[in-house]
Amino acid sequence: MIYLREKTKDERVRSERQRLKKLYAQLEPARKALAAGLIERAAFMRIECEDLEENLRINGWTEPFQQAKGMEPYDRARPQGQSYQSLNGNYLKIIKQLDSLLPQEGPAGGGGDGFEDFVTGRDAQ
Repeated sequence: MIYLREKTKDERVRSERQRLKKLYAQLEPARKALAAGLIERAAFMRIECEDLEENLRINGWTEPFQQAKGMEPYDRARPQGQSYQSLNGNYLKIIKQLDSLLPQEGPAGGGGDGFEDFVTGRDAQ
């Protein structure tokens, strides 16, 4: 019988770091050095976001709060929800930065969408 053990947070971050390193392995050395720090942050942030998502799924985005005795409680945003939104936004920015380091590839065939050829052909007549 095989028992599966859940990965620790450090193991999950390490796995994500390795996944990202493989995705950006083709970078030229100067860009790879720049990407290294971004990959570290992105790996950590993704795992933190996953944990916060699980917490929000289980406990919800709001919680009852009572300002003082005798006052009626009301729902307020949980700090985990605010942390998640901020962290997720920053994670997306880092991923965008990483993607901007990749070599730019044109459309297949290098012909663009055909608009330039249309305009050039039209103007030549």
